[in-house]
Amino acid sequence: MKTRLLAALALTTALGGTFAAQAETVKIGLLAPLTGPAAADGEEFVRGVEWAIEEANAKGGVAGYTFELEVADVRDQSAANVSSAAERLIGIEGVEVILTGYASLSMFEVDLMAEAGMPYIAAGPSSSFEGITTQDIDKYWCCWSYTASFKGYETDVRPAVEALAERGEITLRDKTVAIISSDNAYSKTISEGMKVSFSEGGWTIVVDELVPFGEVGDWRAILAKVRETNPDLVINTDYLPGNSALFLNQFLEEPTNSLVFLQYAPSVPEFVTLTGEKSVGVLYNLINAPLNSDGWPRGQELMAAYEAKFGMESGVYGVGLYEMTNMYFEALAAVGDPTDRQAVAAAIGQIKRPTVAGNLEFDPATHVALQSNDHIPVSFWQLQEGGARVLIEPGKYATGDFLLPPWMTK
Repeated sequence: MKTRLLAALALTTALGGTFAAQAETVKIGLLAPLTGPAAADGEEFVRGVEWAIEEANAKGGVAGYTFELEVADVRDQSAANVSSAAERLIGIEGVEVILTGYASLSMFEVDLMAEAGMPYIAAGPSSSFEGITTQDIDKYWCCWSYTASFKGYETDVRPAVEALAERGEITLRDKTVAIISSDNAYSKTISEGMKVSFSEGGWTIVVDELVPFGEVGDWRAILAKVRETNPDLVINTDYLPGNSALFLNQFLEEPTNSLVFLQYAPSVPEFVTLTGEKSVGVLYNLINAPLNSDGWPRGQELMAAYEAKFGMESGVYGVGLYEMTNMYFEALAAVGDPTDRQAVAAAIGQIKRPTVAGNLEFDPATHVALQSNDHIPVSFWQLQEGGARVLIEPGKYATGDFLLPPWMTK
């Protein structure tokens, strides 16, 4: 019996360990807000990763390994809940990589990943991510931001609005803007950068409001200030779909002759569900948005495939997490050993290819994806009839033209 066992082991070794490798499973950890106000995003995270895993396993796996998903709920994204979720995934045997659309908005969990030596691909606020990694880039060999530089969120709204005026599509009466934000690292960083951009461009900020982070039950006190000033542009950087939808619905109770720009939330299907046809005319922009246009076939193909599979459209994160999971598979295929985490992380950083959001390439000095019209662009969108999301800028990706919001006159 012992002789036959040794012979069988020798045969397996001679075949390159094929049978043993096929039996091994790598666990992919996912941090996601499965409960709380951002749960719609969390559900997209899960669908995207599960989709990629299902495809990989159906093809026999990668480098002899198959995959399964381990999800940890970051709930309200508080430090305690994110820490607990991250530490749980790090402690699970067989978890060799962790992904997230976003966990904490300050990205502090990057330090937990560095301490654990865990490859980590995140699509959260890249400004926060970069603020950590650039302190000691070698220490953070593990971690990469699929989301490109956020600087365009701060700087690009003003020139985009001014370009609409230059083309005669809107009239800027006195270059006034109302800027409302939520007190969290994502929304506040963007709004503070916007204030600098608008001030430098000769605009007057007539409303400047910051609300506590979390669910907002009523925006009417702030909207009263907006109505008193009737600005050319109204901006709200609160990214939660429920809050943003309530803001729009209450703004439209007595609208001013103002463009309305809302940060991120209109990209989430839940926003249109909550606002219906009232959302027609709203502007937003995205970095790492799916470029679902004739000008970017990769975006068209993945968006169509997601809708066919799940019976709903993808926001930023469904197709985004699919891409991020496949980035891990690509790196693992190059390295061959999922436990060689440093080599896998380095291989992730070497990836250069088209993604649903544009051409991916990482900046080695920051580990953040490059942002430009030739890499990952800042894309500007408008909600139009039937909840259609129309990509209006950059022109080479555009799917339609700007429509004057129904509450406005030129």
